[in-house]
Amino acid sequence: MLIFTGLVYPEIDFNNKKPKNTYSELVFSDEFQNEGKPDSRKWHHQIIPPNNGSWHNDELQHYTDREENSFVSDGTLKIRAIKEEYTYNGSTKEYTSARLNTKFAFTYGRVEVRAKLASNAGTWPAIWTLGANINETGNYLGDQYGNVGWPLCGEIDIMEQTGWDKNTTISHFHWGDLNTKEYMDTGGETPVANASTEFHIYAMEWDNESIKTYVDDTLVFELPNTDNKPLNHEHYLILNMAIGGNLGGDVPVDFTKDTFEIDYVRIYQ
Repeated sequence: MLIFTGLVYPEIDFNNKKPKNTYSELVFSDEFQNEGKPDSRKWHHQIIPPNNGSWHNDELQHYTDREENSFVSDGTLKIRAIKEEYTYNGSTKEYTSARLNTKFAFTYGRVEVRAKLASNAGTWPAIWTLGANINETGNYLGDQYGNVGWPLCGEIDIMEQTGWDKNTTISHFHWGDLNTKEYMDTGGETPVANASTEFHIYAMEWDNESIKTYVDDTLVFELPNTDNKPLNHEHYLILNMAIGGNLGGDVPVDFTKDTFEIDYVRIYQ
């Protein structure tokens, strides 16, 4: 496990909320009490498109590190997708947004993200992890944990929301079987009728036996964590909002902007 050093966490009022089980040590958090850009000691903006000038999954946006697309105000982080022409390294897209990776890798624990999701069709907000040994372009951690690529690195989608169903959230898992190298995936979904108007806690509890995802106190999916899965090593957390693509779908012609709002991020072990 990479120990996140150099920061002294302030005393935090958690409203007497505790992790549900044995995860009691707070090892990473952001309560978003600053103003302006996200804390660069904790977050890395991934902005280099890894797929020949584009992002995977037929996404329509460029991710930027501009304050227009990700900023902290009034105690929350805002990830904002905007309809605007934007060119990066000769590649021009019609939308911008942000993709933030933690500068912190961890194995096992409980992740909690309290968030309010976007409301417009075409938006694809997500809270997820990738194995820290991924070789993806622009990954902050580089190859210090390995260099295996996707899906052999493993991916845990704690929460995704499609662009066409704003009353449901998804939890999904992707991995490459360590024995056969075959691509595998599975997951589930749960109704969340007010996801765009109220905050909910999207959580994961991860150990060497299983991975469970929740919306508030509702179990969304449980995956047995067997030895053939690459889900027993360091991962890092990602917050992003894509536009269009496989789960974003069609974007309305009158779309101008939308916001994915995060109240806090906490990782316990």
